[in-house]
Amino acid sequence: MPLLKKIVTTLGSLVLTLFGLSVLTFFIGRVMPTDPVLAAVGDNAPQSVVDRVRLEMGLDQPLYIQFGHYLNQLLHGDLGKSILTSNPVTTDIARFFPATMELATAAIIIAALVGIPLGVWAAVRQSTWVDQTIRVVCLAGHSLPVFVLALLSLLVFYAVLGIAPGPGRQDIIWQDMVPQVTGFLTIDSLLAGETDAFWDALAHMAQPVLILAYFSMAYITRMTRTFMLNALSGEFVITARAKGLSSRRVIWRHAFPTVAVQLVTVLALTYAGLLEGAVVTENVFSWPGLGQYLTTSLMNADMNPVVGATLLVGTVYVLLNLLADLLYRLWDPRVK
Repeated sequence: MPLLKKIVTTLGSLVLTLFGLSVLTFFIGRVMPTDPVLAAVGDNAPQSVVDRVRLEMGLDQPLYIQFGHYLNQLLHGDLGKSILTSNPVTTDIARFFPATMELATAAIIIAALVGIPLGVWAAVRQSTWVDQTIRVVCLAGHSLPVFVLALLSLLVFYAVLGIAPGPGRQDIIWQDMVPQVTGFLTIDSLLAGETDAFWDALAHMAQPVLILAYFSMAYITRMTRTFMLNALSGEFVITARAKGLSSRRVIWRHAFPTVAVQLVTVLALTYAGLLEGAVVTENVFSWPGLGQYLTTSLMNADMNPVVGATLLVGTVYVLLNLLADLLYRLWDPRVK
């Protein structure tokens, strides 16, 4: 019964959160200082055309009726139609979102593989030059704006040294040459047997992925260091050392497992942050992902894609947070 009650409570909280998110995205589309009707027909359209389109879009009705239609569309998976692409927003998102996921997934893997060991090392060598160096590197990664790092990377490695490819997801010779299966260009090129396209895609990914990974690694390292310092000061660690266990065994077999549970939440939220925070990076590197799609739509007052992309990212953030909470409860027996 307690487990069933917890499941019902969690699902209820999820439904309320998603409902609140839908309310927020609905009013985002209504309070923007741009008129979606004029964005669709143009500023010079006759008033009769403007009135007809406003009627067709349902914008002449009260807000509560519009919101009811909006919820009904969401329940049927309809996010409206994009003015710029003339495609359903769901079709555009299915096309652009995998490119963003490819960046975020590669970045979080690199950030975790580098950041967690660095955080442990900094905690073990607390107050030494190793700890101070790692903290300075992390402070720089967490403080410098992403667009500054992105522009510097393009300037140094592409414009000056010429050792990195230019902006974009792949060279023009490979455009539309790889059939889309997963949406991850690196995986799709391998599935198609196009190894040259794979290395080209990997080269184009390198700069944006490493910048996002550096930014995320800084946060993961700092959190890992904080968690490890608390764990290393615990009585169970003192007892393990008193028994004569090796330092490596104490760190990785006794202290780190208690930290790993907390890191699940950190990694999940960091990954969600990458999915929503890659907007600047994608625009600097002309990466055809959800961030660039969102920015282009916003600049052209195309509100359906803006609302749809915002709703998608918010939903992913909520679901990842819920997943982290469930894993936390599953792996940590102290959490009832």
